[in-house]
Amino acid sequence: MTPTPRYPSLLQINTRVWLTALARAIGRPATLDDIPDADLDRIGSYGFDWIWLLSVWQTGPAGTRVSRSHPEWRKEFQHTLPDLCDEDVAGSGFAIAGYHVLEGFGGDAALARLRTRLRDRGLRLMLDFVPNHTALDHPWVEEHPDYYVDGTDADAWREPQNYVRLESWRGSRVFAYGRDPYFAGWPDTLQLDYSNPETARAMAGELLRIAGQCDGVRCDMAMLLLPDVFERTWHRRPEPFWSRVIPRVRNASPAFRFMAEVYWDLEWTLQQEGFDYAYDKRLYDRLREGHARPVREHFHAGLDYQDRLARFLENHDEPRAAAVFAPDVHEAAAVLTFLSPGLRFFHDGQFDGRRARISPHLVRAPIEPRDARLARFYDRLLRVLRRSDVRNGRWTLLDCTPAWEGNPTSDGFIAFAWQADEADRLIVAVNFAPTQGQCYVRLPVDGAGATLRFDDLLSDAVYDRDGRDIASRGLYLDLPPWGYHAFALVKNQ
Repeated sequence: MTPTPRYPSLLQINTRVWLTALARAIGRPATLDDIPDADLDRIGSYGFDWIWLLSVWQTGPAGTRVSRSHPEWRKEFQHTLPDLCDEDVAGSGFAIAGYHVLEGFGGDAALARLRTRLRDRGLRLMLDFVPNHTALDHPWVEEHPDYYVDGTDADAWREPQNYVRLESWRGSRVFAYGRDPYFAGWPDTLQLDYSNPETARAMAGELLRIAGQCDGVRCDMAMLLLPDVFERTWHRRPEPFWSRVIPRVRNASPAFRFMAEVYWDLEWTLQQEGFDYAYDKRLYDRLREGHARPVREHFHAGLDYQDRLARFLENHDEPRAAAVFAPDVHEAAAVLTFLSPGLRFFHDGQFDGRRARISPHLVRAPIEPRDARLARFYDRLLRVLRRSDVRNGRWTLLDCTPAWEGNPTSDGFIAFAWQADEADRLIVAVNFAPTQGQCYVRLPVDGAGATLRFDDLLSDAVYDRDGRDIASRGLYLDLPPWGYHAFALVKNQ
């Protein structure tokens, strides 16, 4: 395969929803083998380097029963699918009963064949790894109950939202539900006990085996395994897990990649544990707040940190971007998110402006109209992301100064430059504000004796400017609320 660029792009696809739609099209149950080559060709043509296939692993009947009977979840499912039926609810893809591909998807062999087809197109495969918990009916519950956090009858009586009593051939036992410390437990899961070295050893073995089936993993709620976090939640302290297991996986598969779902400002911590990428939830939250200065301040971080952030506007956990952002704000936020350094993390349906978030418990999505405006915007943006300067170039945050004394609107601007060589340069500028704004942008170019051409790749605008004026004052911009440019810069003598 071709080398991964410094700043790759990833597309997350809900495998269950994809195969359900495909089954309707072909008139029979669909497996991974039925995914058309044309679909893979189309994904590759957009410039993606990675496909993350959500929810391919084995789930069990216990999780399905909980998902179908949980009142709050059922209400959410019916909001998404007004014509909901039980067959639409398969159980959470994160309540894993075994790291084997669902037989209905064609099993591990079908995944291996799909991975070969992806590699033939220069695409790498990412899959889920859920380290914190397992399904209620994972084989370990019977074979190795000591792998799990246990509880007492008093725990189950006092905190029924966090503990459950289960019966097995070994007898009756109280287990803790999987959870993070700020919410009630997930009642379709059981909490693994990383203070037991055997648990950590077993999960390391699972991860090593998964690494032979894909090119990377997205690690669900990865920060929950950090010793301090685990101890605060369960009052027992484990040994470090990630810093020990990641090097082992890399020894076996040097090109293997790890992406951490992480919150609570622990992105840098997980990067130091060995993760290649960590969710950039902070940027997402600041964009949702709609103020330029906190976003710009976020971009002041060093590239040793920013290069290893996974930047997104939506994913299966977050609401759809088209449902959160007004159209103008959506486009401005996407320009800032995906033309900044890091892993560009997209979600299937984002380009069409879909508004319904699909729970990972569901196998079907509602039919939604395509947003033609957003589709045109993302088509242009994805073309920009295929440029060599944006994939492998040098990124620089630019200064924006007031256009004239007493004009404060320059504070709404965020601008940066990409450069691969003298002939391949991109200038990105966004007025991330609800009002018209003006500024001068200081550019890293020597424009003496030249005319500089600014070709906006996100519109049809082209501007010629005197290089000496640009060198002395900067590039003057006057943009509407949430306006933006992505200028290819050409110097003409």
